[in-house]
Amino acid sequence: MAVELPLIRELDFNYGEIEQVAPGVRRLVANNPSPFTLYGTGTYIIGEGEVAVIDPGPADPGHIDALVSGLAGERITHVLVTHTHMDHSPGCALLAAHTDAPTYAFGPHGAGKAADGVVVEEGGDMEFQPDVLVTDGQIIEGNGWSVECVYTPGHTSNHICFAYREQKTLFTGDHVMGWSTSIVSPPDGDMAAYLDSLHKLLGRDDETYWPTHGACVTKPKELVRAFIAHRAEREEQILKCLRTGVDTIGEMVPAMYTDLPEFMYPAAARSVYAAIELLVRKGEIDCDGEPSLDARYTVAN
Repeated sequence: MAVELPLIRELDFNYGEIEQVAPGVRRLVANNPSPFTLYGTGTYIIGEGEVAVIDPGPADPGHIDALVSGLAGERITHVLVTHTHMDHSPGCALLAAHTDAPTYAFGPHGAGKAADGVVVEEGGDMEFQPDVLVTDGQIIEGNGWSVECVYTPGHTSNHICFAYREQKTLFTGDHVMGWSTSIVSPPDGDMAAYLDSLHKLLGRDDETYWPTHGACVTKPKELVRAFIAHRAEREEQILKCLRTGVDTIGEMVPAMYTDLPEFMYPAAARSVYAAIELLVRKGEIDCDGEPSLDARYTVAN
């Protein structure tokens, strides 16, 4: 039975305008819509007067100019970064021309894999180096606001969410989006870590999620459970493919993603690869050689 994921909800916003979306929370959406970003990257501002900016977004001077002009008369004291994909952290370098606020993140691109000796492929923001390294559970405090760092690897190895403690609100970056599941792309992306991070959120008491892409999530645990079930369904689809002789990722993608346009097949293949890596680890699938995008797979005996 197919898992029903939430439908895309329209956002009430205008490009170039900072808008109040909740008490103490404002959002500016970057004009970078795409099949991977939906309407664009949502940059969030928490607090008033002395504020924190979450995910300055892509290296778009227009977006940063709109952010700075929209905060005229206020001071940015903290810049928080959920992860280092190109639509999230590159704006930090442009924003640095307007503020001396330090950047806070789990680490540079690939930081969560580096300790294990994994060399991640380029494709993230390789230039970003946070001023302050944060860890799971760390509290960051500003004038009238505080956030808890919630380490959620999986989408990337350095992904971290920020819990706005005064509002029981979680800024989820790309870990939980408000319109679609996240792409998990090895070697930096890791399906086991992603699922563990989803289960981690089920143990929290956050009442609202503000994702970087998509609408506000008002029933967070319901959505998280749906995402976990969706990944289990994908695993079953992979096993079904193997039982019917479809044994390569290239053949699996069109069979599994029947409504997906072909130009998005490479991205889907990365997520299938991440799921297969997990199934190999669990001993449910065997591989002809090392797991890869081009390998052949069989159901384990």
